[in-house]
Order: sequence, then C-alpha cells, then structure tokens
Amino acid sequence: MPAPAHVEPRLLRAFVTVAEELHFTRAAARLHIAQQALSRDVRRLERELGCELFVRSTRRVTLTADGERLLPYARAVLQSQDDLLAAAGQSRPLLVDLNSPGLGTHREVLHRARERAPGHELMARYESGLTWAAGELLAGRLDASFGRFAGLAPAVRAGLDQQPVRYEPMAVVLPEEHALAGLPEVPLAALAGETVYAGAGNTRTEEWTDLARRLFDGRGIALAPPAPLAVGEEEFQRVMARTRNPILAVVGFPPLPGTVSRPLVEPVPLSPVSLVWRKGMIHPALTELRRSAAEIAAARGWLRRPADSWIPAADADVMGAHPMSRC
Repeated sequence: MPAPAHVEPRLLRAFVTVAEELHFTRAAARLHIAQQALSRDVRRLERELGCELFVRSTRRVTLTADGERLLPYARAVLQSQDDLLAAAGQSRPLLVDLNSPGLGTHREVLHRARERAPGHELMARYESGLTWAAGELLAGRLDASFGRFAGLAPAVRAGLDQQPVRYEPMAVVLPEEHALAGLPEVPLAALAGETVYAGAGNTRTEEWTDLARRLFDGRGIALAPPAPLAVGEEEFQRVMARTRNPILAVVGFPPLPGTVSRPLVEPVPLSPVSLVWRKGMIHPALTELRRSAAEIAAARGWLRRPADSWIPAADADVMGAHPMSRC
C-alpha cells in the first residue's frame, strides 16, 4: 500500500501519546478524548501508513518494530508543527506612528496599550503626517497611525480602517511679541489679515494643510507658503524662528522657544483624530491599542463636541461612522 501524501497531525499525536503511555486509557485521558476515539485514530493511522504500530492484548500494549522505527519521525513532525505555531504566536512588534513626539493624545493611547499588553511590543515611530503614514500602512511598513482620516484620498481610505479617537481643539502658536500673544484665547476673527503656517508644501501632512485651508477660507486668513521641509524638532524651530509666522497647532502642543500657544475660539475649530490601520490586519496588540483608545476617549470625553465648534462636514461624517461600541 503506498504511503499517504498527507497525515493529519492529530493522528500522529494519538500514536505518539499511546507510544509514551503504552496504555490506551491513560493516553486518552492525557489527550482529553474518549478511548474509543483514540483507538479509532490509531487504527486509521495504521491503515494510512500500511503497517501495524502496536501489539494489543488484554493485559498490555507494546510497539511493533514498525512502531519503534516510525516513532522518532512522528515526534519530529509534531515538534516542527509546535515550532511553527509558537513562531506565529510570537508576534512581531506593532509599529505605531505617533506623527510627532509633542502630540499627547497619540502618546497617551500608546502608553495605555503598553500597560494593557505587557507581553507585546508596541514600537513608536515619529514620521509626521497621516498622508505619508497611510502609504506606509498600505505597504505593510507601519501597522497603525493617527490623524485626520477624511483628509486622505478615497482610494487610499478604501484600503484602511479607522476608529475615531478625539476631537482635538486647535490653537495658534504666536511669537511672544505678537499683538495677540497677550490674549488668553484668540478668536478666529482676530487672525484676519495674518499669514499662518500649516505645513503647506509638506507632502507628508497634506491632510493637515487641507484642514487649515478649509478653516481659513472666507475668514481672511492666508495660508503661509511652503517653507523648507524641516525634519526634527530642532530644524522646525530654526525654520519657524526665521519666518515668524503664527503656526496652526492643537491645544497641548508644546510651544517653541520664544513663542506662546493660545486656544482658538469663536468658533472652536476641531482637529479630528482617528486611529488608522490596514484593513484585514491581525495583531493582538492592535486589539489592545483600539481598546485603549476607546477607554480613554470615553473617560475623557474626547468624542464630545463643544457647542460652539467647527469641523468640516466630511470629517463629521467620518468621525460618526465607527462608534466606539464596535471595539
């Protein structure tokens, strides 16, 4: 009888367990199956291999010569299967882009996820901008990021999934000597005639520049022209110090040296933040990241919009598309 092309690991495990116990009742108890089912599996394996593996009597069970010969091979096959499953279970690090070290919302969610999943490695990246991160997510070089999902092209969004995390109030970073720096809050109307930097020309942050353009439209606020792409906090500070333009930011973003950060009001403009990942991605740490985002958002009221607030209609639609109860 020719050898089978495939042998089920379950049958091999039945054979090895009986060979180690030399007792069907004990082997069945060890495998948590009925003795009749175990005997049936061993008989099936013997038929498929075309040889007898055990000599059975009313008083004892012993291995045949074929059983002795095949036992080390069966053990090797089962060990290889166990090694494969173990390797799959040892998940690689989850790569999470936080955009910038200064963004507290993203960092807080990541820290909570690390506390929830100490057995998994969640590695932070600081690559800046969901537009750029989205391409990396689709290519499998990043696993998760944060940002304005509605600011991505529809074709890009089609390959991604998202979970709303927060409506972040926006702010303006002003030079200390600016006429508006003495105000505790800056009404949007007070920025009329100003030229405000919002990342124009930076292809990594196009979703942010688009949000600024929508906010400034009809309010007499000019979008600052592209500045040299500054990589790293020190370079960004140097370039901004030279232009001295106000900078559109979010509340909580640390001001640069020689500047002050002031909340924007009348209305309160909101920056919608979603957790974004590749559709179909499976990673246990992603589950904890999502749960952490939902927990903090609920506890802090991050998804409650102020009565006097502004957000583009497209963003409002996206942020309402995936309620936290899905998590």
